Amino acid sequence: MDEALRQARKAGAKGEVPVGAVLVMGGRVVAKAHNQVEELKDATAHAEMLAVTAAAGEAGNWRLNEATLYVTKEPCPMCAGAMALSRIKRVVYGAADPRMGAAGGALNILQFEGMNHRCEVRGGIRAEECRDLLREFFQKQRTEKGGGGK
Repeated sequence: MDEALRQARKAGAKGEVPVGAVLVMGGRVVAKAHNQVEELKDATAHAEMLAVTAAAGEAGNWRLNEATLYVTKEPCPMCAGAMALSRIKRVVYGAADPRMGAAGGALNILQFEGMNHRCEVRGGIRAEECRDLLREFFQKQRTEKGGGGK
């Protein structure tokens, strides 16, 4: 999770929502990424999506059966769908997202019975640190836009 947090900070420094992801296979980091939605002008350029794509290229296979994905925020439905379809074994996340999270927050795509693959899920890892990054980022955004920072 240390590297995922470094990636999240990198995103925040660029004005991106501070989310970072690291994909590990066989005890080795095969991909790491941070949000690049604004930079790439691409709504799908979430940290998780970029890490999954890079890991598949590195592995030479879209099936990431033995992979663990570490991410600083509970995955959204798009990212969770990509994780399940990529057959990622385990997803470990930091901050929960009760409004949009798809690993048990708002819904649970990662363990949905209708899917042909279910990921193991472990949430709340370094949650406070991950949540603080997000909270500070959005407070700064509101302040800069004249929203008062509440």
